[in-house]
This record gives sequence, structure tokens and C-alpha cells, in this order.
Amino acid sequence: MPSIQGFNTLRARSYIFRLPLFTRAILLAIICFWLASLPGYWDVRLWGSLIPDKMSFAAGYRLNTFPLIHLNFLHAVLNVVALTPLMERFESEYGTLTTLALFFGPLTTIPAILYLFIEIAILRANHAVMGASMWVFLLLGMEAIRTYKQNPYLVIGTYQLPTWTTPLLMIVVVAALLPSTSLLGHLCGVGVGYIAGLGYVKLLAPPEWALRWIESRLNLLAILPHYVSVDQKTYGRFGVLPSTNRPVGGASTELVGVGA
Repeated sequence: MPSIQGFNTLRARSYIFRLPLFTRAILLAIICFWLASLPGYWDVRLWGSLIPDKMSFAAGYRLNTFPLIHLNFLHAVLNVVALTPLMERFESEYGTLTTLALFFGPLTTIPAILYLFIEIAILRANHAVMGASMWVFLLLGMEAIRTYKQNPYLVIGTYQLPTWTTPLLMIVVVAALLPSTSLLGHLCGVGVGYIAGLGYVKLLAPPEWALRWIESRLNLLAILPHYVSVDQKTYGRFGVLPSTNRPVGGASTELVGVGA
């Protein structure tokens, strides 16, 4: 009989081998940027993190690069562990092209711009932000809204808490345990996640006819391994199909990372 450790190792390997394409690419990019940030190579943090006083038209790439850059090895590992199941679930539902367009588009730039506005115009500060935890909390916000529609309350002893508040509780815990993290960055991510979870993500995504045209024109499903097509998603595009078979609580109970 195989040991529990061997069984868990096999399950972990099977899970990793089944990860969809964009999720794999993001994890690889995080690892590569961390390797490039090792002493003596390249100051990746100065180049790609979201620094308010470094923002300009030429530095607009920072709105998309900051989630891929991390402070250190532990920071990167925690965020990878937290992000992987959330991003995998999102890509399996919406497809690889949609995920690519959203996470190198509005689901990254909107919380980043919101952070910059509050940091510069209201707080008049200049704190740099980096790390995938803004993505983590954005996805947790989306999952919390979906879970709230199925299970409105989380019972803790004699208390009932709205399930949509779960990511906010996690933010407080992370801020208490890791005071170097960006509370504002996490809140911006959750806020955009809440809006996306209410169904407005469909207003931000590319039109489905365009995705179908690109897929068929380039034959992406045939040439790209682990690619998720518009027609091969787990739960249906933008929540059109019923999702009552999803586990209550969903990804909102996953380990959260640090950073942003």
C-alpha cells in the first residue's frame, strides 16, 4: 500500500501537469523574474515594480509587470502557492485567451491605477508595490461574491459573517502577520475582484466572436498544449451555466500570499 506522502506527491505532480497554459506561463515568469533579481544580475524590482513617482508614459509597462516581481524567494513562493489554484480555476472557466487579455489588461491595470490614485492624490505617499498578491486577492474577491450568492453567511461559533467579507478578513490577518505588505494594494485588488464577481467582468473581456476567430485562424487548440478554448471551459463563460456543483466556499478558503 503506498504511503500517504507518496500519494500526496503523486497528486501534486498530477495537478501540476494538468495546469492550463496561461497559469503555467505566469508561474514560469515569476520564477524567471526572481532568478533575474538575484544579486549581480539585474535590479528587476527597480525596473518593474509599481512606484508612484516613477510612473510616466514610458514607464506604463509597470502597470502590468509589478505582479510578476517579488521581494525575495519566500515572497515569491507564498504567492505562487496562493495564486496557482485561483488562476487555474479562472483560466479553466474563461479560457486561455480571455485570461491573457484580462490579466495583462483591465484586471491588472485597473487596481494598479486605483492604487496610484489613492497613493498619490489622497495619501501623498510613494510606496512601491510588487508581488502577485494583488491578483490573489482580486481572485478571492470574485470567488467570495460567487460563494455569497450560494451561501450568504459563514458561521463561526455563534457569529454569522457575510461570506463576501472573507477576503477582507484575510487581508487583516496578512497585514497583522506581515506588516511589510501593502494593505492598500490588497484592498484595491479585492475591490476590483468584487466588481468583477458581480458580473462586470464580461464588460471587460474581449468579445467572444473575436476569440473564436483568433482560435480558429491560428488553430491554437491544436498547436498549443494545455490551451483552454472558448468552447472548453469548466463552468461556462461569464457564469452563464449553473455552478451549483462547485464546492461551497470555493477558492476563498485557499492559502493567501503576501506582497503587493
